[in-house]
Amino acid sequence: MNALITSLSAGLGQGAVYALIAVSFVIIYRATGVLNFAQPALLILGAFATSVFATDLGLPFWLAVLLAMATMAALSVLIERIAIRPMVGKPAFSAAIVTVGLFIILLVIAFRLFDSKPRTVGDPWQLKALCLGGEATESFGVAGCSGGIQIYENAIARFVIALAVIGLLGWWLVRSRLGLAMRATSLDQETALAQGIDVGRMFSFSWGISGALAALAGALLAANGSVVQATDALFALVALPAIIVGGLDSLKGAVVGGLVVGVAMALTKTYQPSLAPWLGTNFENVVPYLIMLLVLLIRPYGLYGTKEVQRV
Repeated sequence: MNALITSLSAGLGQGAVYALIAVSFVIIYRATGVLNFAQPALLILGAFATSVFATDLGLPFWLAVLLAMATMAALSVLIERIAIRPMVGKPAFSAAIVTVGLFIILLVIAFRLFDSKPRTVGDPWQLKALCLGGEATESFGVAGCSGGIQIYENAIARFVIALAVIGLLGWWLVRSRLGLAMRATSLDQETALAQGIDVGRMFSFSWGISGALAALAGALLAANGSVVQATDALFALVALPAIIVGGLDSLKGAVVGGLVVGVAMALTKTYQPSLAPWLGTNFENVVPYLIMLLVLLIRPYGLYGTKEVQRV
């Protein structure tokens, strides 16, 4: 039971970061119909930018995160205007291929700018592992818990921050005029144009918000004292099964899918080595794709995705 609760808490913290990335994918997809494969590169650039502001310039962590989010939002808007806007009216597959090229370009830029060296933002909250109902231990600098339940405070912080940001974003989309205009654009671009909404401006806002969310996810990924490097951009690809599980056009589905994937991976990492060692090491990395295939067999549009009806 203790291991179960520990795994659940870690999985929810990691799943909240997946949910944040998944929401950034969904926002662009709903606004433009494009699945933006450049998001993983924006995540890692956001983590690097946070590291530069926090460690190189010595700024407070929260200010470094806000500056990194603003930087990635501006970069995303620039990408949309230069590379994606000319693809309007072209097949969605063509635009998706363009984003794959952008992913490669941005990843090369990340390698060049930061000399392929791992970076860190430190442990900004100085959070430790809580030991509930037992005795806290420490071995070689690693905290442990004897006879109790170990809860990682940084996992709780990730969960709270990510879901709070997603909740505020959802509230803003429902309550603000700009949010309503973005939602109208995502539902029907031609109708939105007829109502006087600047659809191009809504596209830019969608990409900007998505870039900011990717930067926040990168900062949360690195904010536990560990190092982060350019190859960690592959971390964000786990968000793809999450959004397919939840539904490509559903913000609620992105959150649920991210949490399901995070918890499933954490539980597999805890129990699979003892229950099914024949599956090999690192099997938890396969689990999101197995869940995705299972959901697609039962609900092809995901748990909360909109079912398309074609009449002939």
